[in-house]
Amino acid sequence: MFRKILIILAWSALLAIGFATLSPIGLRPHVGDVSIERFWAFAAVGLLFGLAYPRHLWLVALLVGGTALGLEVLQHLTPDRHGRIPDALIKLAGAVAGTALAYALGGMMRRASSSG
Repeated sequence: MFRKILIILAWSALLAIGFATLSPIGLRPHVGDVSIERFWAFAAVGLLFGLAYPRHLWLVALLVGGTALGLEVLQHLTPDRHGRIPDALIKLAGAVAGTALAYALGGMMRRASSSG
């Protein structure tokens, strides 16, 4: 049941990021510094997908990182948004950090369950 919740959260978060990235700039939620928001949004998605699909971390990294790049490219199709390489790199860094954290947490959980 927990895994199903993680899957729903991961896909929902990815859809929310897609909406926020491609919607008109006035609809974009703003919490703080945009670079920090970008990093943490993709770190959270990488973590959620990594925990939801722990046996497919390479695919998770490709999915989340590819989405980060794809959304930057798609921003060129919107009249009031612009995709930039530095933004994409920040999103990629977040995706890698989140996926790496999922990998580390998965390893810790496996070691804890095998020693107990």
